Amino acid sequence: MNKLSLYLAAGALLTIPASCIQEFAPQQNGYITSDQASAAPGAYDNFVSGIIDNNNGHFFFGATDHFANDFGYSSFILERDAMGNDIVTYGGSTNWFSTWYEASYTLGPTYRNCQYPWTFYFSQIKACNTVLNMAGDDPDDSRKTGAGIAYTMRALYYLELAQMFAPQTYGADKNAVTVPIITHKTTIEEAQNNPNATNEVMYAFILSDLDQAETLLADYNRPNKYTPDLSVVYGLKARAYLVMCDWANAEKYAKLAAEGYEVLTADQYTDRNNGFNNAEWGNSWMFAIEVKPTDPCQTTNDGDNSWGTWMICEFPVGDEGLGYYNAYGACNIMDRHLYETVPATDCRKKCYLDFAIDEMESKEEVLAALAEYSDVPEYLFGTGLAQNQFGGLPLKFRSKGGNHSDPQYVGWCVDIPVMRVEEMKLIEAEAAGMQDEGRGKALLEAFAKTRDPQYEYGKHNEAYYNSSTPAFQNEVWWQRRIEFWGEGLATFDIKRLQKGIIRSYPGTNHIEGYRWNVQGVPNWMNLCIVQTETNYNIAAKTNPAPVAPKEDSPEYVW
Repeated sequence: MNKLSLYLAAGALLTIPASCIQEFAPQQNGYITSDQASAAPGAYDNFVSGIIDNNNGHFFFGATDHFANDFGYSSFILERDAMGNDIVTYGGSTNWFSTWYEASYTLGPTYRNCQYPWTFYFSQIKACNTVLNMAGDDPDDSRKTGAGIAYTMRALYYLELAQMFAPQTYGADKNAVTVPIITHKTTIEEAQNNPNATNEVMYAFILSDLDQAETLLADYNRPNKYTPDLSVVYGLKARAYLVMCDWANAEKYAKLAAEGYEVLTADQYTDRNNGFNNAEWGNSWMFAIEVKPTDPCQTTNDGDNSWGTWMICEFPVGDEGLGYYNAYGACNIMDRHLYETVPATDCRKKCYLDFAIDEMESKEEVLAALAEYSDVPEYLFGTGLAQNQFGGLPLKFRSKGGNHSDPQYVGWCVDIPVMRVEEMKLIEAEAAGMQDEGRGKALLEAFAKTRDPQYEYGKHNEAYYNSSTPAFQNEVWWQRRIEFWGEGLATFDIKRLQKGIIRSYPGTNHIEGYRWNVQGVPNWMNLCIVQTETNYNIAAKTNPAPVAPKEDSPEYVW
């Protein structure tokens, strides 16, 4: 099951640009050229829509429901966050994200776990390249928007690939290598001898795509937040410049991206029916993924190949198809130390069950405590029993509309955040502070007090083995860890800030055997390029396979 076999051919196909299809004449067996496909009524718009529609909820690896972590973009959100401190993957082998938490050798270049991101991201890049090839170098008015969306999404995919695969981020080493670049103009011959782009080359390419998108989407009014617009282009520029440590541009584009949006209020953040499941709840979300009841990952395997089965836990225990939290005792919960650093006056603390509940002696006492968090405390009680753990269970991501009876076709069919204005506010604060600490501190405090009216600057600047990071930047990092828990930014920040991880400490809730304290960025956060790529692309190089620590670390005393 682990070894790659069927993807030996697919690995090469993923690098074939759409433009190459034009070199072949139509066959008599029903195949058509890309010119013919492009000329079909509505074809171009369908290709553009496909980029968004296929982003999530589809089986990218094997076209089956065999793998409960193969459901597209949102699965990589969880994989990245599980690599660090802040998510604990309970359930052992039943938890399909434990591989990333445990730094398994199966993250190496010859295993399917390594193939997941490569298959997804380059499939989506190929879809973008197809659209750009159809649009041409100077798209007419009917194709400008589609080309702008394709440039935006290609930039997003390469920005994430660069951060996942580079052993050093741009700010640490601009000459460190990332992944090979495939554009809509890359030929087969070029793809077969295509070296990994350096950070410097990759980020120039990403920004070039975003420059194109900025022009093409200048007057575009999108139909919904599942489709990128100019604000998302600015947001991606802010992300890129943040990694590059180009503080002036990071601040500039974060401010531009945030225009017209509003930070979630405390009540909106913790709402029991709409909390982190509705892109239109308030005016904070800038870009989102829609989980649809018709998605293949929802309609098969009781919906267990889905974001909701891993992140939403307010359902009855024992009934078939009610998620890994409840049916299988596998869950993703919050690191205890991180939870304990959140003041009681911070609204975000209400999104995770208190560890003190585990010390309560009667069911009645526990149910009364759970009613402070949920409209269905009896369901949450069963979830906690299934885990043998209440503390740290997340209630940030709620069932759609408060539905607790039909997860597969209602409750789990939620919106998932990809970009929020809160991220732009914190990028602006960090970038400003790295130029003028006083100005950055004022921006940080203004944001933090939307979450905790009693916020005091200077109490959340733990260095995590990197004392060279300014205390101000550590303070921003803590806000990002709390604000974006479960949203896929944790590993990116650890690598960007050159942090280590601390899982072994007094009272830890991390799993025995994986209680590691690692100074510097752990090597398993540098993903491996798959062997299928290096077999077909003679110039591509991969990272070493990860090596996990052999035993638990001595307890770190905070």
